[in-house]
Amino acid sequence: MKKRIKYSKEFKLEAIRLLNEGTKPTSELALELGVKRTLLYRWRDQLAERGEESFHKRMGRPLKGEESEIAKLRRENKDLKEERDILKKAAAYFARDLK
Repeated sequence: MKKRIKYSKEFKLEAIRLLNEGTKPTSELALELGVKRTLLYRWRDQLAERGEESFHKRMGRPLKGEESEIAKLRRENKDLKEERDILKKAAAYFARDLK
């Protein structure tokens, strides 16, 4: 399994600039930079959609302090559902003994 290569923001911006110049075909530019052609297009689209801030974000799961409110609530909801199911089973078990 290949290890994912992380490219710096400056590298990505320079690659996009070269791509937009259009002096070389995209496949040739990708070969020179050592990246896949589709990656160049993806970076260009990310820059167009979200601007330079799209290259600042860390990949993967966010740190605890940076975690969104929705993710915290989803995890808490999942835990509460598990607890509820356990309590339902326990109540059914003890109710069976009372009959």
